[in-house]
Amino acid sequence: MGTRVSYPVEIKLKAIEMGLAGVPVKEVLSQLNIRNPTQLKTWMKWYQNGDVHRLEQPVGKQYAYGKGPDFENEIAKLKTENRQLKQQIEILKKYKELERKWYQKSQ
Repeated sequence: MGTRVSYPVEIKLKAIEMGLAGVPVKEVLSQLNIRNPTQLKTWMKWYQNGDVHRLEQPVGKQYAYGKGPDFENEIAKLKTENRQLKQQIEILKKYKELERKWYQKSQ
């Protein structure tokens, strides 16, 4: 059994962004140095199900389904949620832009 690799949230979000943009899985894996294609599929599933908080959990803790990270107070929780929503919006904006470019090319 190999050692577990912990990827930063930024890498996970970049991989999701590339996946949404239609970049082939092998290319995403090689560009971001991700070892396992199943990992990318798992991150995509979490993103599509709205479980973005799971991307921030440490290795081995991702399966605490339905439980987000512990917060010191309500403000910390809201700041984290706000950051996650901003990241989702940015990813969707980039996806829409790529979709628009593809649509223009096909005409």
